[in-house]
Amino acid sequence: MPLWGIDLGGTKIEAAILESRENPAPIARQRIPTEAGKGYEHIVNQVGKLVEMLSAETGLKPDYLGIGHPGTLDPITGAIKNANTTALNGKPFDKDLVARLGVPVRLANDANCFAVAEALMGAVPDVLPNAGVVFGVILGTGVGGGLVVGQKVINGRQGIAGEWGHNFLDLSGGPCYCGKTGCVETVFSGPALERFYAGLSGQSLRLPEIAQRAEAGTDPAAVQTIDRLIHFFGKAIAVVINIVDPDAIVLGGGVGNIARLYTDGKAEAGKHLFNTRIDTVFLKPKLGDSAGVFGAALL
Repeated sequence: MPLWGIDLGGTKIEAAILESRENPAPIARQRIPTEAGKGYEHIVNQVGKLVEMLSAETGLKPDYLGIGHPGTLDPITGAIKNANTTALNGKPFDKDLVARLGVPVRLANDANCFAVAEALMGAVPDVLPNAGVVFGVILGTGVGGGLVVGQKVINGRQGIAGEWGHNFLDLSGGPCYCGKTGCVETVFSGPALERFYAGLSGQSLRLPEIAQRAEAGTDPAAVQTIDRLIHFFGKAIAVVINIVDPDAIVLGGGVGNIARLYTDGKAEAGKHLFNTRIDTVFLKPKLGDSAGVFGAALL
């Protein structure tokens, strides 16, 4: 049976139809602007428009629809919360989509979609085909994560499973948009690392250049910035490993491109484990920006 997925972002909405779970090759893909500034009803209609466009292209109609989105659907209130596409917050997004589309929908946080895609058809099967527990990490503008157990996304009682980016890490991170102070996200998200470097050097540089300078060893402030990332990444990810002990961790997002995370970062995590060694496999993602829409289809 073809699988339909939609990846709803702040600027674009992408949809894809996959052949089947057993053969997840794309039959068709399309994207249109989200135009979130036009309001909630417009976003719902844009999703409907995209489904209709794919149906017209392929002659297929969805029996079910998986949707990855910012924030999470609160299982108690039935409304979206914590979305940076703020028009979604407080809205019964799944119910309104069912009314618009006339088919059942399954919603999941976009980091969960990344995790399930990499666990089922991305980096993990190539290395650990029988992995039972996978943690997918987003290290970018924000820090998030998704937990996949037995090939299923774990959402949790409050819909916040995997949200390690808002665990407390260190007061030096400062205030977080969530209202707390010292969250993981405030310490080593991409913008947090850039701010730390600027505070040391007086220069504003993007993270890729900071990482290049650190690797070359020509810029002491860059070296200090990446050393700090490694130190705190190890502390933060060790908490996740101690709690769920994943077979594999996949590191997505721009910060995840820093090579030392897979060597020194892993070794740093090992210092904080309730174990004498670290056997967790750290992997680079395989699916790129396709992971979100593929993961949504796999829901």
